[in-house]
Amino acid sequence: METVRETLTSPIFKNNPIALQILGVCSALAVTSSLQVTLVMCVALTSVTAFSNLGVSLIRKHIPGSIRIIVQMIIIASLVIVVDQLLKAYAYGISKQLSVFVGLIITNCIVMGRAEAFAMKNPPLPSFLDGIGNGLGYSVVLISVAVVRELFGAGKLMGFDILPVVTEGGWYIPNGLLLLPPSAFFLIGGFIWILRSVKTDQVEKPDFKLSKHTVAREGV
Repeated sequence: METVRETLTSPIFKNNPIALQILGVCSALAVTSSLQVTLVMCVALTSVTAFSNLGVSLIRKHIPGSIRIIVQMIIIASLVIVVDQLLKAYAYGISKQLSVFVGLIITNCIVMGRAEAFAMKNPPLPSFLDGIGNGLGYSVVLISVAVVRELFGAGKLMGFDILPVVTEGGWYIPNGLLLLPPSAFFLIGGFIWILRSVKTDQVEKPDFKLSKHTVAREGV
């Protein structure tokens, strides 16, 4: 069994759910134009992943194999509803900005994947820590993307002016392209490239290779 430290830190760089497994990309495109909204989304997903893992692990020996996915989704959906109601009660503005993406945590591949692959096979405490670790791995990528998009796309971070824009008498011309969803694809791709350049063991083997050049023989 993995140690507590490995369970928490492995999903951040070694087995990152976005950079290595390419999971949870939809929300990365939608919510990362604002760092404030991104932080709330990260906390929401980390909380749901951790507590759904805990709940699934606690009852894993009593779940019939034929309905395990349904049970997992009920637990996840219940937690998402709680998170959504808390956001509407205490952070209504951010809740409106997140829109349907809080509800879509129910079908997030990271949450479902950890419940099925880890929580169903491990005790409660390691499962809870695994949920936190994968939430942190997800958060690292989203926060990195959000900082770049908001800083260079609007010249601000968390509503504070960092790069004075020309429209307000400053010197910086914001790049509006970074505030559009496609820019997140390029940034995530760059993050994956940097990570795999450093950790070469994560580079996949090519599906095919070009054969060596051979001289065709004339028919006999």
